[in-house]
Amino acid sequence: MKKLFIDYDRFLNVPDDGIRCSYKMHPENNGIISLREEIAFLFACRRCEDYPCVNSCPTGALKREEGIIKRSNVICISCKTCSLACPFGTILQELIPRIVSRCDVCIGRLKEGEQPLCVKTCTNGALGYIEEEEIKDRTDIYTIGDHIIVRVFNWLHTYGIKK
Repeated sequence: MKKLFIDYDRFLNVPDDGIRCSYKMHPENNGIISLREEIAFLFACRRCEDYPCVNSCPTGALKREEGIIKRSNVICISCKTCSLACPFGTILQELIPRIVSRCDVCIGRLKEGEQPLCVKTCTNGALGYIEEEEIKDRTDIYTIGDHIIVRVFNWLHTYGIKK
């Protein structure tokens, strides 16, 4: 089964309008933004002891669940306070949009041999649609759910931090 492959370092350097999304339920949707946020909170976040991003949120939209930061899209007012409070700069302001987009990885919408529109329109190689075996020998590879593979430098894993 093919999966969406994301090279996070390259992914951060692609402008949001540089990749198109074919999510049918919302024509203005840009699932790329939601993927950037999810990857940042899972892997780029440094899991500070005092969680300044969570503590700075005036609405309580950011929560810490099992050490992972999660944002409630319903409560978030996109004030960007969490981004300013992050001492490592891993919460980029463009990751916290007011209008929320989602990525469904085009599940059930692709014909045989077809690639998602985001992969077709990504110009710097940050996205791919591949079989997992194609990258089995690469380092810093992680999976998100059943359909996404990410190549990202995981600070916590590298330094043996368990949080």
